[in-house]
Amino acid sequence: MKVRFLGHASFLIELNNSKILVDPFIKGNPKASNIDINNIEADYVLLTHGHGDHVADAEEICKRTGATIISNYEICNWFEAKGLSCHALNHGGKFSFDFGIVKYVMATHTSSLPDGSYGGNPGGFVLWTQSESLYIAGDTGLTMDMKLIPMLCPKLDAAILPIGDNFTMGIEEAVMAAEFVECDKVIPCHFDTMPVIAIDKEKAIQAFKEKGKECLFIEIGDTLEV
Repeated sequence: MKVRFLGHASFLIELNNSKILVDPFIKGNPKASNIDINNIEADYVLLTHGHGDHVADAEEICKRTGATIISNYEICNWFEAKGLSCHALNHGGKFSFDFGIVKYVMATHTSSLPDGSYGGNPGGFVLWTQSESLYIAGDTGLTMDMKLIPMLCPKLDAAILPIGDNFTMGIEEAVMAAEFVECDKVIPCHFDTMPVIAIDKEKAIQAFKEKGKECLFIEIGDTLEV
């Protein structure tokens, strides 16, 4: 499994010969100015919730690539009205796609779409194949529901967790989240995009290390093989 960081909470995941784009917010993010969305190929686009810093580039990319959006019912309805292909999930549900299984799990946040439409309840995703498993938390605070993930899903190879605080978990809660989901490799997101979510990376690395876990920062545009 390859995980490329596109800035903020955006990732491009290569899993089982499919390209899975997560929460594309690239053109509006000055820190991702080295990424050209016209060069991004995607088979699927996962949207954790409706906020603009997670869905901003979804329509443009999906119209060019023909990618299928996977999200909650309300978000899928909104994009289907724009002529895009969607597959709706809701909390606790899972579906088998050609690259593997996707389960939609709980997140604690808010969700509205760029035009003010109701965006349904926010969520996260667990993706797995016969040999690989990844948790994408989405924008969330710490929740006890995370403890259900290792009970219901295969052992995680990595977890993508927000750590910027203010709008989501901070470093300390993200460490606890890694313990809740029983995952030793954490890929941070939702930090440094704006001053209010700026973090101390060394502090984060040390906090995870003290609990026997790796905090794997990826530079924008770079790829990590998990």
